[in-house]
Amino acid sequence: MSLPHPPLFPSLVAGSDLPALRFGERSLTYAELAATAGSLAVSIGSARRVALWATPTLETAVGVVAALLAGVPVVPLNPKIGERELGHIVADSTPSVILAAPGDELPDALRSLERTDITPTGTATGPVRLPAEPAPESPALVVYTSGTTGPPKGAVLPRRALSATLDALEDAWQWTADDVLVHGLPLFHVHGLILGILGPLRRGGSVRHLGRFSVEGVRRELAYGATMLFGVPTMYHRIAEALPTDPGLAKALSGARLLVSGSAALPVHDHERIASATGRRVIERYGMTETLMNTSVRADGEPRAGTVGVPLGGVELRLVDEAGAETADPREVGEIEVRGPNLFTEYLNRPDATAAAFTADGWFRTGDMAVRDDDGYVRIVGRKATDLIKSGGYKIGAGEIENALLEYPGVREAAVTGEPDDDLGERIVAWIVPTDSEQPPSEKGLADHVATQLAPHKRPRVVHYLSQLPRNDMGKIMKRSLHA
Repeated sequence: MSLPHPPLFPSLVAGSDLPALRFGERSLTYAELAATAGSLAVSIGSARRVALWATPTLETAVGVVAALLAGVPVVPLNPKIGERELGHIVADSTPSVILAAPGDELPDALRSLERTDITPTGTATGPVRLPAEPAPESPALVVYTSGTTGPPKGAVLPRRALSATLDALEDAWQWTADDVLVHGLPLFHVHGLILGILGPLRRGGSVRHLGRFSVEGVRRELAYGATMLFGVPTMYHRIAEALPTDPGLAKALSGARLLVSGSAALPVHDHERIASATGRRVIERYGMTETLMNTSVRADGEPRAGTVGVPLGGVELRLVDEAGAETADPREVGEIEVRGPNLFTEYLNRPDATAAAFTADGWFRTGDMAVRDDDGYVRIVGRKATDLIKSGGYKIGAGEIENALLEYPGVREAAVTGEPDDDLGERIVAWIVPTDSEQPPSEKGLADHVATQLAPHKRPRVVHYLSQLPRNDMGKIMKRSLHA
């Protein structure tokens, strides 16, 4: 007789009166969450797959927990999604039920689905009998990629990937039930939903979601007991901008146990501005939809700006050259490949794409380019498709040039791409948002600065000035849109 599988959320089984979720004035204890999510789990238990209208609300958190308790794969949907992309995801994932808050107005593409409203009751009348824990390989979520090279692909994440990543972060970040996390991240993606909601619940701690990110909300929650902050670079940039005139914010941040940035690289100058004002350094981690988390700066390690730390427990990581062979010198730019229990199982309905994503011996090809310091710290230099520039015989990562440009006076934002060049193969192009649009930094000044700080062959040959850089909901610069 096989033993039962350990629960994904032990504290839900215990059903205590400790706080679990808070969204503004609305909150649930673990006992209340077990009751309301357990009841919803029973009602959707026969569904093959459910979609979730993933607004940044208490209902979304309850909905994903209910689906996980029921053992029904859940497809989180971005509420800002376009009509064509939504139609593709619904047709590809074929959910039979759509979970949503009672007042949500749903688009036409979802109206043919059976709708189940999520109604958190906030009451617990006694012990709740929760469904048995499914097998670790059972699919938990189907999260769709951004689709930069075609229609979005649904990455099927098994339950063991969730537990493996969250337990590795428990070790790396010394994450405990005493931690109170604050964030304002979207809840349709890995960062906000898996790390930001399921992470605290697996630890038995609590999360306070801001609904929408604001510097004021961060200040308030960190001043009143929150110990951890998760954010993306755009959020930390706004924090850095506010610090010089907000001593209360600086004090609140200085009292935090852990400040974590992810989803894109945090510019070095924002690292330094925050550290200078608060005495606390932001740490970075690296992950993907398909792999969840791969590396992180450890809570007990050196918070080194410009790096994403070391591989997490259970994760194997290597850098390979264009032929697929491991680089002889880890300080050479190579593509990151990873292997471990944190990986997805497949792209839904795409055996061809799944096969192409893995090597014969099970390494996942991330498409991200990096170098490693002598002590194993990983430095991401960009995406293979958009951020690796081959110019004059050199392989150049866009990330280090962007950081150098951001150090130059008068530069608010910077992005770097490559474009075809008859002589060099590719020339380096800088896209600059100046602090003062009337007096932008000169093209020569920018080029000379990069040549001096990095190397002459890394200087931009072309500079474009913009009022803003195109970014997605997670704060990542959409570089394909720059050239378009």
